[in-house]
Amino acid sequence: MSLRIGVLRERLAGEHRVAIVPDIVTKLKALGAEVALEKSAGNAAGIPDSGFADATTGLAAAEVLARADVLLKVQPPGIDEIGALKEGATVIGFMQPHGDDERVRALRDCRITAFAMELVPRISRAQSMDALSSQAAVGGYKAALIAAGTLDKFFPMLTTAAGTIRPAKVLVIGAGVA
Repeated sequence: MSLRIGVLRERLAGEHRVAIVPDIVTKLKALGAEVALEKSAGNAAGIPDSGFADATTGLAAAEVLARADVLLKVQPPGIDEIGALKEGATVIGFMQPHGDDERVRALRDCRITAFAMELVPRISRAQSMDALSSQAAVGGYKAALIAAGTLDKFFPMLTTAAGTIRPAKVLVIGAGVA
């Protein structure tokens, strides 16, 4: 019997990510796992069901939850989702365990193992599992774009045949290791 991995559509307003991409589904299938996605799970991320050729797609959330040995999520699972998982299942995603005691109790009571990706140590050995750095990089770029769109000056200096436009002066707080 192969490992059954389930992926749900994220329900939080404004959440456009999906917990898996087609390339990873293909790799998991090559290892013998079965991957099942809720209908339209990747739509908000720009990946239609047809993009997940190596997965079973178009399922109802309840069906994905009932069959999953491992549930992949971006946002923490809801109490109802936890209750629908079979005992002994595993959830992997951003769990925010310090912010919701009720969710942690539900996981414990339903005997669900949970891995909080935001709590994976940020050390060399775990670098391939570092989910925070990539999200921080995306957030930093987006913040710079929002700031550039808000200012009435150019960010970079622009030199043309007609002259030079001096760049905006900005203060960057919280720059990362780079």
